[in-house]
Amino acid sequence: MKAGEIREMSPDEMKRKKDSLKESYFNLRFQNATGQLENTGTLLKTRRDIARIETVIKEQQSMQTDQE
Repeated sequence: MKAGEIREMSPDEMKRKKDSLKESYFNLRFQNATGQLENTGTLLKTRRDIARIETVIKEQQSMQTDQE
């Protein structure tokens, strides 16, 4: 997921996507710990997607506070 795609989302969509990714990340970590995860690269990709969403949310919040 690219930052440009995230910026096009509404704040509610970003929150839902972040929650979904966090749940997915938890399941991937559990699978990795039990040896069931074949592609460990998905852990890194999911973690980075969560960070991208959090970054965009903080950018938008700081823009709102700057405007006030």
